[in-house]
Amino acid sequence: MPYWLTIFGDYDAATDSYLLSSQTSAVVTAILTLGCLFGALGGYPVGDTIGRRWGVILFICIFFVGVALQTAGENLGIFIAGRIIAGLGIGGTSALLPTYQSECAPRRIRGFLVAAYQWNIAFGQFIAAIAVNGTKDINGPACYRIPIAIQLIWGAVIVGGFLCFPESPRWLITKGREEEAQRSIARIFATNVDSPIVAEEYAEIAANLHHERSLGKASFLDCFRNDESRTGFRMWTGIGVQAGGQLAGINFILYYGTTFFTNAGIKNPFTTTIAVNVIHVGFTTIGMCLTDRVGRRPLLILGSIIICVTQLIVAITGTIIDSENQAGQKVLVAFVCIFVAGFGLSYGPLCWVITSEVYPNSIRSKAMSLSTASNYLCAFGLAWGTPYMVDSGPGNAGLGSKVFFIWSGVCVVLIAYAIFMVPETKGLSLEQIDILYRNSSILGSNKYRKQILADNIHDDTLEAYQQQSKAHKGVAHLIEDTNKDGKPELRELA
Repeated sequence: MPYWLTIFGDYDAATDSYLLSSQTSAVVTAILTLGCLFGALGGYPVGDTIGRRWGVILFICIFFVGVALQTAGENLGIFIAGRIIAGLGIGGTSALLPTYQSECAPRRIRGFLVAAYQWNIAFGQFIAAIAVNGTKDINGPACYRIPIAIQLIWGAVIVGGFLCFPESPRWLITKGREEEAQRSIARIFATNVDSPIVAEEYAEIAANLHHERSLGKASFLDCFRNDESRTGFRMWTGIGVQAGGQLAGINFILYYGTTFFTNAGIKNPFTTTIAVNVIHVGFTTIGMCLTDRVGRRPLLILGSIIICVTQLIVAITGTIIDSENQAGQKVLVAFVCIFVAGFGLSYGPLCWVITSEVYPNSIRSKAMSLSTASNYLCAFGLAWGTPYMVDSGPGNAGLGSKVFFIWSGVCVVLIAYAIFMVPETKGLSLEQIDILYRNSSILGSNKYRKQILADNIHDDTLEAYQQQSKAHKGVAHLIEDTNKDGKPELRELA
């Protein structure tokens, strides 16, 4: 934006204009993701202490402070401080929200609901692109203050919604708040507390929790240790999917797309950015709808192939054409759009779906914090390094479109990763996913998943409890208690 450049840019006497240095561009863009990194790591202790629901509300309030600082003044230091604080709020929220969604969503639509998290990210980016396009020519601080301040509206929507939502029943059970957990399950399934659906869901969660607690309290180090549940393998699966979503290069388009299109000689780069965001929203919608129909694994493999091939074509096209080649520019934009479509179909929604459901309950909060932090760590590295890789001039690599060769190579690795590291979990409860990891290989996961669903396989602890409940001819509830030796056990309350 012209006004932004006069405030935060450097005057260039040779061109009699203000330019944004690679360093300033990197700092302003990347510093947000650095705040997100630390916010994501803070998501675990906050979410486990005060709950998923109040944890999200707390982090959104932190986000409000960051937005206010960015809106307040025309000082780069204050603006950067606001970016860091806003990032803390975003990081903590993004660690807790998918966890909350996966713990509350009925299994048949869990993928759809968690994928909706990414859909709203894509829609938010679309709204942001429109807001920036509408204010870019304002000759005053309103050109950037308006798009930034609009974020307060969406934060208020989240806070207002969460004040009306129930807490995660799984978190309530871990805190011994059994009656609240049953009421929460009843609200989620839109039924009464005495419903058999509530009793069955409650029993499955409580039995699985008892089994996990019998193994002892898990630390961050335990997240990377392999046991009968293959916890370490599951941890690296989540980290890989989250990191892969960044290393695929999507944020180059979302962060620096307007600059990239400008340097490529494309007219109306702001309008082109809006078009790219429309495609992102559209194909994220398709991916969200297909998650529980087609499944996680095939979508991820297909998406990895699409983004690999299209980025290779973008790299080749951008290298061989000049800024006056109109046909070449159209090809470049077209394949950038296909790349964004492939990402929206796969890694966009699925990185949140997969990481929200592959972890056992005993480490879910810690694991979500670590995997989300890996997302923001890669995002920070790319946001910081991209201007130096792409821009020309002293101290810069001047790669331009050639940077897509790097991301295309990364995507080759992501194809193999999707094949050998990501199981198919469509239609399974979080407790049944734990059974799948204990008894199946990744390549055979879909076959074993179908067996679990066909035979209605549950955890052995749950089976024994259900048989005992039937013998009592009534609805029973599992209560976490402590025996005389100080160890956790389950007791029944009729």
